[in-house]
Formats: sequence, structure tokens, C-alpha cells
Amino acid sequence: MKTIGRMIAGIGLLCLLFVIPAKAQIANGLDFKTTFAFWVGNTKMPAGSYTITQSNLDAGILLIRDQNGSHSAYVEFTPTQQEQSHKSTDVTFKKYGTTEYLNLIWVGGQNSGMQVDSTKAEQKLAASSPPQTHSITGKAK
Repeated sequence: MKTIGRMIAGIGLLCLLFVIPAKAQIANGLDFKTTFAFWVGNTKMPAGSYTITQSNLDAGILLIRDQNGSHSAYVEFTPTQQEQSHKSTDVTFKKYGTTEYLNLIWVGGQNSGMQVDSTKAEQKLAASSPPQTHSITGKAK
């Protein structure tokens, strides 16, 4: 009897793991514009207009590309949640000195978001000084 209970609990937890990433989604993409260069994973992006979409290959990967397609990067993310729905669509950055890293993506009206996984370079910067965090308003498509 204990074995069946453990098996049911295990299946329940496994199902929960599949539900959480499904909530953190950008249905048709998200647009934003920066006046500064920033890092997405190990790729440096110049100032400009960008679109974020989820990769068709893997729901845990985002594609960030500029409007003319000359700069793009794939980056992994971790789903995150807050109790209240986010008021607006925001793209958040962490700034270490003059270096900016893409950090969080929130879609207005949703309580789930996407936290971009930090790189070793960012972790090294974070160990030496705390970042300044700021957001840019985006537009969900």
C-alpha cells in the first residue's frame, strides 16, 4: 500500500513539473527597444529594437533577435512566478558597472515570467558587486 502511495505522489510531482514551464510562455512574441548594448547569454547585442519568441525546438529556450535579423541569440530560461499578475509587459536587465545582462521577462496580466539563466561571466561580476536592476516596457504581440 505504501508503494502505491509513493508511486502516485511521484507521478503527481512529475505532472506538476510539466505544468510550471507551460505557464511561462510568450504566445506570439514580445517586442522591446533599448538605447544600450546588452548581453544575452554569451552574445552581445547592440542597442536597437528586438523581438523575443520561444524556440519551436524547446519550450525552455528563448530566441532574441533584432528587427533586421542581423543579431540573434538563443538563451535558456527558468520559469518564475509571483502571486499577483504583472501589471505591464517588462524586460528587466541587470547592470554591473557599464555591462548589461538580460534578466527577466514578464508579460502583462500574467503571474508567470521567464528568468534568463546567468552565464559564468555574469556570475563572476555578481560576486564582485551587486547589480543595478532596471526594466524597459515591452509590447506583447
